[in-house]
Amino acid sequence: MTPTQQLLGSDPGWLIAVKGLIVFIVCVVATLLCVWGERRIVSFMQQRIGPNRVGKFGLLQSLADGVKLALKEDLIPKTADRIVFVIAPIISATTCFMSFAVIPLTGHVKFFGHQTVMQLTDLPVGVLYVLAVASVGVYGIVLAGWSSGSTYPLLGGLRSSAQVISYEVAMGLSLVAVFIYSGSMSTSDIVGAQHHWWFAVVLFPSFVIYAISMVGETNRAPFDLAEAEGELVGGFHTEYSSLKFALFFLAEYVNIVAVSSLATTLFLGGYHALPGLGFTETWLGGWFTIVWFFLKVIAFFFLFVWLRGTLPRMRYDQFMKFGWKVLIPVSLAWIMVVSTLRVMSQRNEGKVIITSFTVGVVLVVLAVSSLFESAKNRREREDALGEVAAPSFPVPEIPQPRAEQLHG
Repeated sequence: MTPTQQLLGSDPGWLIAVKGLIVFIVCVVATLLCVWGERRIVSFMQQRIGPNRVGKFGLLQSLADGVKLALKEDLIPKTADRIVFVIAPIISATTCFMSFAVIPLTGHVKFFGHQTVMQLTDLPVGVLYVLAVASVGVYGIVLAGWSSGSTYPLLGGLRSSAQVISYEVAMGLSLVAVFIYSGSMSTSDIVGAQHHWWFAVVLFPSFVIYAISMVGETNRAPFDLAEAEGELVGGFHTEYSSLKFALFFLAEYVNIVAVSSLATTLFLGGYHALPGLGFTETWLGGWFTIVWFFLKVIAFFFLFVWLRGTLPRMRYDQFMKFGWKVLIPVSLAWIMVVSTLRVMSQRNEGKVIITSFTVGVVLVVLAVSSLFESAKNRREREDALGEVAAPSFPVPEIPQPRAEQLHG
């Protein structure tokens, strides 16, 4: 049993309840700040003012919008399955909070006279627990689309289910390299394994794959195809209003914070300070580590907003093709490379052999990419030459004028 597990195992029940309440309040407040921050950042990118009326710098705008949304009339379509229609947003809103149970927010701190860490529990398979909870959360979206009794929500729910399946596979594969290098699936052990080098540096391809997958997992632009307003009006939540819609809104932003927190834990050293600033981890009795944690989460949130403000929405077939034909094969190939390097290092192979293997992998990747590029260029040339040819689909004939019309 690790020291963190021993500390958490000695926590009294009331302390666990207090920590759970704090996590819930932090997530709700973070949602309000994320909505405000997203609107301000996007307005800056588009040279607009953004929210600036309600409260200082418009900070209370999100709260005012939430109150207005709660006071709206709650409508349920006649064709909807009322029970499932009500349960669906509750599933999405509750599962998103559960991921924080295994996320370590601080190192060892003194809390109400008890030595503990800001973490509810430390499971030996904590990362798998987060993936399982995220998988259950998609049921809320699927059930919302099905129970609405309308075409567009149903299409949005089906899109979301297919989207989560494909990108969760890539996300899970990107974490395998982390498990290999850390030797554990416990979040606290993974954070401890990054004391010298962050996995974002050591396992950079895994970090990139996870960053792409987490955007697709949360249905955020440019991957928000489950609620694409240009195609599906509003997608799975088209028929929702009032508090039920607010629950979906809450679940979306809490999920953003959750996947950003997991990325911080797995790839950016968790609550540890930036390199060279480790002395700050003892400030405020260890509580200053939570500042480093949320600074990294904010950096990921800015990435989400940046993508939304700059990239256009992908076409659905392109999105699915990218997940199954690019991310998953690349993840499998990277796992093989990482496993081989790990075995070599454990067997104390010479640096020459390890360097030669690494150089060989790089050369193979360059060769394969050049082959794909040449094939792509050849295909584009063939398409350009074939543009003058007759189309492969039936085209109606142009009506010709009759002879009397020409002479008359």
